Amino acid sequence: MYKCAIIGVGPNRSRGLAQAYRHIERGELLAASARTPERLAAFADEFCIEKRYADYREMFERERLDLVHVNTPPSVRLEVMEAAEACGVAALVVEKPLAIDGEDYRAIRSFAEGSSVKIAINHQLHFQPRRLALQQRVAAGEIGEIRSVDASCGMNLAYQGTHALQAIGAFLPGRTPVQVLAQVGGGDGLQDTPKKHLAPDSALAVIAYDDGIQAHLQSGATAPQVGREGIHTHKRIAVYGTRGYVHWTMWSWQIGVDGHIEAGAHEYGAEDILGQAQMTEAMFDWLADDALVHPLNLQSALVDFNVVLGIYTSALERRPVDLPCNPAGGLIDRLRAELV
Repeated sequence: MYKCAIIGVGPNRSRGLAQAYRHIERGELLAASARTPERLAAFADEFCIEKRYADYREMFERERLDLVHVNTPPSVRLEVMEAAEACGVAALVVEKPLAIDGEDYRAIRSFAEGSSVKIAINHQLHFQPRRLALQQRVAAGEIGEIRSVDASCGMNLAYQGTHALQAIGAFLPGRTPVQVLAQVGGGDGLQDTPKKHLAPDSALAVIAYDDGIQAHLQSGATAPQVGREGIHTHKRIAVYGTRGYVHWTMWSWQIGVDGHIEAGAHEYGAEDILGQAQMTEAMFDWLADDALVHPLNLQSALVDFNVVLGIYTSALERRPVDLPCNPAGGLIDRLRAELV
């Protein structure tokens, strides 16, 4: 049985992480760490977690953990990774976004080059049963040769943009982004907050891949409204091929092949818990066998976040940007100066 723990027990993603363990057979959530004693106690009581720590470093040193869920603001991602490396933690599942600006992206990329910790980013949508089935059907060639992809999300690039980019990559496996042309607008999301999810309010980008496919990405206030209550419910992706298409949203799905259409609905909450569980099980696969690299691994997340930095650079410099880019420092400050 793999020994698992969680850092950060805020009211949102942490509950889904813990609830997923009801569907996980090979791991046990046995420890938790948080800076707020009352929140930690309530969370640990609800999920029957006995071992509780105010300092995650102490938890790392004492518990000999196999897998830790890192549910923290992006501003402390790197320090948690470094502490895990120092204490022999085998694997991390880190909340998105991986980074915010060019400086932390470069620091994490440098860490990854010499690290033995297995790290995945928590884009659990990849493993939601319906979306995973659509990804597999596209990979099997049901809609023919892919021609283009269209993805969007209701929140900004820091909150949900990497979800959309990961979705694009999931339907375009083995392909590499080579150029981006983008525009951004709105400065409210660049105001500092405790969550540190700093990004322009809206973004629009055209991403070119090495085989000629283009993906279109919309993120934030100007993206299509396809969900239910709450701006976070408006994630979607459509993939178009020579024989048909697929379309997935948080509440519905559709696939059309040679004029025949299948469609249906699903409940996001139920899909999400199962996707979270399968994402965690895939980490156990990777721990057991180095060859079974997690599809949401850190290297793939670095590629996605490099696209985000390319979007910022393209918008600021008003030109197409070749990928991977080597972003200048202080992109968020430059965007703030332009948009706030």
